[in-house]
Amino acid sequence: QVQMVESGGGLVQAGVSLRLSCTASGVTFSRYAMAWFRQAPGKEREFVAALNWSGDNTYYADSVKGRFTISRDNAKNTVYLQMNSLKPEDTAVYYCAADRRMIGASRLTYEYDFWGQGTQVTVSS
Repeated sequence: QVQMVESGGGLVQAGVSLRLSCTASGVTFSRYAMAWFRQAPGKEREFVAALNWSGDNTYYADSVKGRFTISRDNAKNTVYLQMNSLKPEDTAVYYCAADRRMIGASRLTYEYDFWGQGTQVTVSS
């Protein structure tokens, strides 16, 4: 049974940092590309960042480029999202996702095989 559990969300003020974590079980983690998506109230789920199976290649949405960093530790079956200089518009539920194709370039929700339950990030102004 595949499980992906996010943690690290919370209520913060604009300008501060948060680090999200997502730990997977029930899969060979190193054989999956991983990504973070987010969904704000009333909006569709959107791509945030992704990386390939090894972590050598990373991809970012323009809205977070230069502020967020995605990374992974295959020994810990965990993917991270370091979020700096947070803005109120970053407020959303953040989801991690796994893609068995390993490349990590997809920005499309339907191309991901497994999802976590989400963690809330709220940024106040």
